[in-house]
Amino acid sequence: MSFNSIEFIIFLPIVFLLYWFVFKRTRKQNMLIVAASYMFYGWWDWRFLILIAVTSLCSYASGLLIERWEGRRRWQKATSAANIVLNISILAVFKYYNFFINSLNGVFSALGMTLDWPTASIILPVGISFYTFQALSYSIDVYRKKIDPERDIVAFFAFISFFPQLVAGPIERATNLLPQFVKPRTFDYNKAVDGCRQILWGFFKKLIIADSCAEIVNEVWGNYAQYSALSLLICSILFSFQIYCDFSGYSDIAIGCARLFGINLTRNFNIPYLSRSLPEFWRRWHITLMSWFRDYVYFPMGGSRRGLLRTVFNTFVVFFISGLWHGADWSFVLWGLFHAAFISLYRFLPSRGKFEHNVGHNRLLPSVREFAMIVFTFFVVTVGWILFRAPNITMAIDFMRHLCDKSLLCFDNTIGTWPLIMGLGLMVVEWIQRDKQHAMQLSGKVFARRWVRWVLYVLIAMYTLLWHESSQVFIYFQF
Repeated sequence: MSFNSIEFIIFLPIVFLLYWFVFKRTRKQNMLIVAASYMFYGWWDWRFLILIAVTSLCSYASGLLIERWEGRRRWQKATSAANIVLNISILAVFKYYNFFINSLNGVFSALGMTLDWPTASIILPVGISFYTFQALSYSIDVYRKKIDPERDIVAFFAFISFFPQLVAGPIERATNLLPQFVKPRTFDYNKAVDGCRQILWGFFKKLIIADSCAEIVNEVWGNYAQYSALSLLICSILFSFQIYCDFSGYSDIAIGCARLFGINLTRNFNIPYLSRSLPEFWRRWHITLMSWFRDYVYFPMGGSRRGLLRTVFNTFVVFFISGLWHGADWSFVLWGLFHAAFISLYRFLPSRGKFEHNVGHNRLLPSVREFAMIVFTFFVVTVGWILFRAPNITMAIDFMRHLCDKSLLCFDNTIGTWPLIMGLGLMVVEWIQRDKQHAMQLSGKVFARRWVRWVLYVLIAMYTLLWHESSQVFIYFQF
């Protein structure tokens, strides 16, 4: 079931009413959450439920076994490692089997040898990368004694399968989300209303901006050799807006939906396109994934505590894995290494790309220096998105070759004017609301009157419902 579907529009209020008015006790609410989440996830293919159930059960059991073997550190380590290997193996088979087979066949073919291992027709379960990482963090945190193992199996299954963030994040930690399923929850009107505002903003970003950009991007990428270099540049900028509005729109809807049920999810995006450096961008983009890699990969490898060369090496490892996490293709790996190279360059700068405050702190407009830094960072990120969007490395290089053509200065027959204006308008809104959790947290004299806020809400809702054309699948469903 997808957020942008009629089924979900019917599903959500039914679950909401049952949750608060029928199943009033915590355990019964958790049972409803598990049942609703499995229905939500099984809507695509009921067979996928077996995988998420196995992941949940094994991770739950690993926590209890680690507690049982307190004082026997080797047994605890073996249990945690076994759960990690099992879950990574499931992920590898379903997401990377064909990738590894094709890569091995290619290597042997380049060496003049034949290794004709067959590939398999494997359906990639939706969101498997997200809930696998969530389950892994629980087992690791129990082993590290950051959290006590959870004995309530219903609460634990709710933690792994919570439907708002199940398919595309945020990737929650047990330390934040699991205790919320254990303690009683009461309805908070203000929290629910704010959640509805965030849901509305998420739908607007997805259905109006992201999907409008997607139509142009898909058309151009389908036959990019026939377009001018300027059109390819606009297409690249539009994809930057598309992937941001698509993914952050999903996160907004997920966080807003969770608030309807009295659950607080972690913020996943924090004005990333207003970043002044690439390191700052990665602290603001897909926050829960990058913090996961930081805590479970980068820090255990030594982080930045073992000298410059080791820091650069650790950075490349993290972004290599991050690229591979995003997709089973070498273009994703190259995209990750591209960012690793740029971030490593920042290690040689005095500030290392770190800033104490948001851009334009206590100012109406950014300084000239800040604006230049934002533009440069956005340019680097946009170039990286070409590698991300391309079906393969060959097409990415060819796209960039056409992008460097002299027609870059030709202003005839350009495309995507309206989506580009909307994307730039979004950046203005995010600049104005840069200190808020989301753009619909309205304040100031203009919005002090309730009727003014409601007029804006209704206008956005009507525009979203009436003017969106075709609904596109969320980009991150493939990961």
